[in-house]
Amino acid sequence: MTKTNSSNAHDLMTRAERLMQRLELVLPAPPADPDWKAAVAWRWRKRGVKGSLQPILQPHRIRLDDLCGIDPQKRLVEQNTRQFVQGLPANNVLLTGARGTGKSSLVKALLNKYALRGLRLIEVEKHDLLDLADIVDEVCGRSERFIVYCDDLSFEADDPGYKALKVVLDGSIAAASDNVLIYATSNRRHLMPEYMHENLEYRHVDEEIHPGETTEEKISLSERFGLWVSFYSFDQDDYLAIAAHWVRHYAPEATIDEAVRREAVQWALARGSRSGRVAWQFARDYAGRIGMKKRR
Repeated sequence: MTKTNSSNAHDLMTRAERLMQRLELVLPAPPADPDWKAAVAWRWRKRGVKGSLQPILQPHRIRLDDLCGIDPQKRLVEQNTRQFVQGLPANNVLLTGARGTGKSSLVKALLNKYALRGLRLIEVEKHDLLDLADIVDEVCGRSERFIVYCDDLSFEADDPGYKALKVVLDGSIAAASDNVLIYATSNRRHLMPEYMHENLEYRHVDEEIHPGETTEEKISLSERFGLWVSFYSFDQDDYLAIAAHWVRHYAPEATIDEAVRREAVQWALARGSRSGRVAWQFARDYAGRIGMKKRR
């Protein structure tokens, strides 16, 4: 190598080292390993192309006893969760149905009840489902039992997270980790929109009705959840019972009389819904107004 070539190579290496130093100042540091003692609930967050688990230091402290009007659903999902926590076989769970009926609150309440027995929760947004395999690898082999939680889940036909979820649920050549389950909530039973024209694909075979390929594809995801739990809209009696429960919670001294029930009904009518969420919102408003009167 000539002296000129050697000098050029040295200059190139020097410039490359300077460029790397500048990049290190700009690029985020690699995420640290999670401190598993810091929290019982975690959230998967992306920074650039790299994701990491961030602790949720103040998880929602709701109790199973606070969830009224959904006793059959509570029994099913709690039984499944209890099996999972005890290291027994359990199923991935899909909770579907009317909005505001306690689907997501039930998952949070189960975490609060079973956290001391090793249950942990990892919340994943729909757009991060492509990282599910990385999340499972992160917790595989640990002694804790992890529920990967996807709230208000729904897909369009070309959504990349759709196939990623299918693979993690059932479709990979690798065996599923026995310390991870997926609990998802959705307002759609099959997690995808259903259109009128898809009914035209149904076929009649020997007097039996067979769905078309589009419908079969949609069902193929939801059926990978071993446990389906449906939630239904509340009637007025259930709604008033839930409202009364939360009024007592926020204002223990309050008397649940006809006037309170009338206000609760008017609150629901103004919002066009008798959901548990609406009952909870009414109780907070009512208890707040009582508190303001006392301060005067």
